[in-house]
Amino acid sequence: MKYHLSILLVDDEEEFVVTLAERLEIRGFSPTIAEDGETALSIFTPDTFDIVLLDLMMPGIGGLEVLARLKEIQPSVPVILLTGHGSTREGMEGMRLGAFDYLMKPLNIEELIRKIQEAIPDAKQP
Repeated sequence: MKYHLSILLVDDEEEFVVTLAERLEIRGFSPTIAEDGETALSIFTPDTFDIVLLDLMMPGIGGLEVLARLKEIQPSVPVILLTGHGSTREGMEGMRLGAFDYLMKPLNIEELIRKIQEAIPDAKQP
């Protein structure tokens, strides 16, 4: 099934983010990679992206700060947080700040797709 959604994928782990972008493209998504929070904030404008996948632990501006700024720009954009440090506390804090949900790395691509579908119910439509 093809989804045709535009995804901003923000993560500083180059191999991870490139591989995830390739896997999302295979499934019909249109991912754009930002390797840090500053880059993400510089390219994010209202209605540019359907959803944001955002790493919590990044150098420079951290994921929670990026989340807060994205929500100031476009409060309705769904954001799924990604963390590789096994911390549910930051994930819960992110949800308090408006994130849709959070997932632990390593990611299960099918679980990620389900979360995207939950965040954007129209994503089930080709």
